[in-house]
Amino acid sequence: MSFALPERGAPWSDIEPRMRELAKGDVKWRDGRTGMYIFNAGPEVEHVQKTAYAMFASENGLGPAAFPSLAQMEREVVAAGLSLLNAPPGAAGVMSSGGTDSIFLAVKTARDHARAKRGLNSGLNIVAPSSVHPAFDKACMVMDIEMRRIPVKGYLADPAAMEAAIDANTLMLVGSAPCFPFGLIDPIDELGAVAERRGVWLHVDACVGAYIAPFVRMNGAKLPAFDFAVPAVSSISGDLHKYGYASKGASTVLFRSETLKQFLEFDAGPWPLGRMITPTLAGTRPGGAIAAAWAVMQHLGVEGYRQKQGEVTQAREKIEAGVRKLGFEVLGKPQLGIVSFAHPKVDALRVYAQMHHRGWFTAALVDPRALHLMLSPKHNEVAHEYLADLEASLGAVTDEQFASKYAG
Repeated sequence: MSFALPERGAPWSDIEPRMRELAKGDVKWRDGRTGMYIFNAGPEVEHVQKTAYAMFASENGLGPAAFPSLAQMEREVVAAGLSLLNAPPGAAGVMSSGGTDSIFLAVKTARDHARAKRGLNSGLNIVAPSSVHPAFDKACMVMDIEMRRIPVKGYLADPAAMEAAIDANTLMLVGSAPCFPFGLIDPIDELGAVAERRGVWLHVDACVGAYIAPFVRMNGAKLPAFDFAVPAVSSISGDLHKYGYASKGASTVLFRSETLKQFLEFDAGPWPLGRMITPTLAGTRPGGAIAAAWAVMQHLGVEGYRQKQGEVTQAREKIEAGVRKLGFEVLGKPQLGIVSFAHPKVDALRVYAQMHHRGWFTAALVDPRALHLMLSPKHNEVAHEYLADLEASLGAVTDEQFASKYAG
């Protein structure tokens, strides 16, 4: 395929229909046909996020003195996150571009803290459950840190096995709230006890859960402790563009204290302009992402988030009940917006292929083989459609297996 910049520019009236034509092959996410990538809270929220993003699309979060509006919005977004996650007085944080960015920044902060306070300069390692996000592996690749993935127990982090893997060079202990594969909240309380005993940094990856779990709890669910209410938790990553319903890419990385956050900063230079000090790895920081996150938070408020997250919970409960009737087994006891389920007699990946053929763009696990959904409020409206297509897909795979068994 070859492509060159056109010699002469075209008006928007010509460009827009071409872009719409390109998008025809994309998943129909506004119809609820995807269980990943998109967090569909409805057209009203979509309008707020996109309008706010457009208002500040040219502004740059790199220059808080030039754009004090963005600095103020970021402070308020971070403060809201800290409040929701039971942060103590003096806690601090920043916005980043996404979950991988937030996790990278947390690892960098913990590393620099360990260098300064523990004298650890080489041979570092991170101990985490095998279900933890690969963003930690990426951070380890960049920073020359060993990643120790410990097998889970009942789909949850195994605190005893993880403690056994800790040594004098362990930089960080990790738990998820929830983990992406299974949608389950690791025993953060128990991991906190390990972290306190062994004197290591405890990070909670709540990229999925930070902006849904507090509201699910407000709606009456009994969730295990997972945030700064656990005294040993040093940092938390939480994505705004997931269940915060902000535009891509917006996340937060939060620290128990300003003292810990000081190890986050990048102080680079000198160069002809002096030193360049930034709160994250990025230089330019899109103003639209900051503005959209702030606007959606203002638009929804606690009441709006409780309603949206209640719809997610209802969708998950419908899906769980429906897949069980079809003979699937739900992995663990999910309480938030992710659910994974396997079938004892049918290859889930073959069912996945059938569902994809019917227009559903979701995820699948390979170990164990299972179907995976990350649900949005929209799915509460279309759960019956998903289950009907799942039943048809299951039937098609079952027929295939029967025909194959008795062929010839």
